[in-house]
Amino acid sequence: MKIFLIGINGKMGRAICECAEREGIEVAGGIDVVPGVKYPVFKTADEVNVDFDVIIDFSRPSTLDEVIKLAVSRNVPAVMATTGYTDDELKKIKALSEKVAVFRSANMSLGVNVVESVLPALAAALKGFDIEIVEAHHNRKVDAPSGTALQMLEAVKTGLDYTPNIVNGRSGSCKREKGDIGVHALRGGTIVGEHTVMFIGEDEIVEIKHTALSRNIFAEGAIKAASYIIGKAAGMYDMTDYISSMK
Repeated sequence: MKIFLIGINGKMGRAICECAEREGIEVAGGIDVVPGVKYPVFKTADEVNVDFDVIIDFSRPSTLDEVIKLAVSRNVPAVMATTGYTDDELKKIKALSEKVAVFRSANMSLGVNVVESVLPALAAALKGFDIEIVEAHHNRKVDAPSGTALQMLEAVKTGLDYTPNIVNGRSGSCKREKGDIGVHALRGGTIVGEHTVMFIGEDEIVEIKHTALSRNIFAEGAIKAASYIIGKAAGMYDMTDYISSMK
């Protein structure tokens, strides 16, 4: 398997390169505004002159058009791990999935996705409990709430028998109303990623939490996703599909 990385010289790009080296996977090159030394680095899709089997995108929404151009022109699948897309950009990704296989997840950690899989059952069973979601990341993360927090929120909502009112943080006079779900973002230092979903009842709290201790878990997950998506028919895939394939 030959992988091509969008954002190859970013923190996640470097982590994926290191993971690929450990696992004997070839890195064909990547796109980045920062020049590289070890692998071929290009600024645009039009400049790319190397062969590869799959694209892994861990960059920013602003590079989406380059990812789409490259995937379509080379007819290769794409693993989309970038977050913070607008609704219009999500429509572009959906359109891309009609031409090539697209694996999209806001979080490539197997542990996070297993946590998400149990959230609907918890939400359904703990009727009447207040629900709060808290996420924490490093001080350079741009989007808030995190894509993973939003993904967890969607998982919770599927277990509810009502439509919740989403409250992003609280300030001033902000009494909790019945049916609210609070979503809170913390930013500081070098936190890789922490996500906590709290179900708060009378005299008891049920809390489920995932803590990422390094970027390696996301790098390993992205490479597993890349291996999984190669050879798949055009369409949208995610970690649920990968986890199901392991059974």
